[in-house]
Amino acid sequence: MNGVTRRVLDPAGLGPACDALHEQHGRMQMAYALERDDGGLEVRYLAAPGSGQAFELWCCRPADGRLPTLTDRAPLLGWYEREMQDLFGLEFGGHPEPHRLVLHEGADPSVPPLRRAAPPGEALPFVRAPWTEPDIDGEDVQRLPFGPVRADVAESAQFVFYYLGEGILHYYPRLFFKHRGLEKRFEGTRPELGVVLAERVSGVGSLGHALAYCQAVEDACGCRVPEYAQWARTLLQELERIYNHLHYFAILADATTLKVGNAQGRLLEEDAKKINARVTGSRFLRNMLIPGGLRRALSGLDGLEDALDPLRRAVERYLAKLNATPSYRDRLIGTGVLTRRTAFDQGATGPVERASGLDRDLRRDHPYAAYESLPPEVTLAETGDADARAAIRRRELLASFTFVSRLLRAVPGGSLRAECRPEAGSGGLGWTEGPRGALYYAVHIGPDGQLGRVKIKSPSFSNWRVFPFTVHGTDMMDYAINEASFGLTIAGCDR
Repeated sequence: MNGVTRRVLDPAGLGPACDALHEQHGRMQMAYALERDDGGLEVRYLAAPGSGQAFELWCCRPADGRLPTLTDRAPLLGWYEREMQDLFGLEFGGHPEPHRLVLHEGADPSVPPLRRAAPPGEALPFVRAPWTEPDIDGEDVQRLPFGPVRADVAESAQFVFYYLGEGILHYYPRLFFKHRGLEKRFEGTRPELGVVLAERVSGVGSLGHALAYCQAVEDACGCRVPEYAQWARTLLQELERIYNHLHYFAILADATTLKVGNAQGRLLEEDAKKINARVTGSRFLRNMLIPGGLRRALSGLDGLEDALDPLRRAVERYLAKLNATPSYRDRLIGTGVLTRRTAFDQGATGPVERASGLDRDLRRDHPYAAYESLPPEVTLAETGDADARAAIRRRELLASFTFVSRLLRAVPGGSLRAECRPEAGSGGLGWTEGPRGALYYAVHIGPDGQLGRVKIKSPSFSNWRVFPFTVHGTDMMDYAINEASFGLTIAGCDR
């Protein structure tokens, strides 16, 4: 893996390595398991020592299928360890939450689902079993399970509230009702076709997933992408950011009962998607990327800036009206506070972490595509509340219009793509900074040249881990606003 320092550690060395990372002001990013050719398991930890420093990949072989938990040092790894426990059958000694995460209670697979021996296409057998829930006592404490079927077109999830009056004592999200096993689906697929799957992990992040995946494959084969393709990829990622942030503000307006604001935000989002279709033929920017570059050149670039300019002016007016509405700001200020410490410990990413004062952005810290020559300006806030999260997205949205204008004034020449043929046994890491935060793909090529293991770390997987810490101890009337302010997706988590 290019640009990544690889370290081999034994289980006893994981804790000291994690302590040393934090002393350098670094942070863990993710952990995942893979099955080696000899049938044994290996766990890989991705660490980011600090801005501008190369990522570190720690490789560790479990002893008899067991590793010590790192949650006491890096709490954000709690979900990754539980995911490996469910899908690979590993054990993490001393884990504070050893119950299942991805596999709901009652699932009884004969073989852990991501092991090679797992029967392909076989439905998981289930038996009736009680839920594992927090033990919260008190005769006046009420319990409210909400979902998994919810109103409108919301994705399936269940949220269990324990509350007194209007005060939420504890909040327990139950996700993964529609986990699709996409990482398993990649196995055996030709690398050039894997991008089709990546685009469908999360519909509103199609371009970001495709880009991170392609960069991982390109890293695996040492492919150098032509300048024009790098430029086009950057342009498309900023167009994805624009329509996602407009969708965010429409949902936030709806949560604060601004129905006209919701309708106007959705109309602006639709206008942005029409521009996407003009450039790529797809409102969701699909079918443009391929390992090595682009499938075809962008269309409709002539006059694109003239088309974006009225949209930008309309967006500026829309955001100004929202921000000047007292009932809107009053509901955001002080709602769902995420402290800087919790954001760091639990692994917040994207606008959520930057709203809590953490200065991290992959476009600047680990640049890719054209961001290396055109680094973005990263904005921060300190209060960590819903108002701060909205402020970060407001600035990023307007900055994306400016960024796209800069790109359109410097269109490079060059070919669409380079040859990209990863060798058997190679591996690569790719990443993007999407509208919701850091997105990683780790790709491992099997001995037959097909995809052997693909790991997806999505921003919503990280931010769903963080979100409950802003709900405990808050008011029921603020919950919908707090959830909207995080901009979460279920599909991005239930991969």
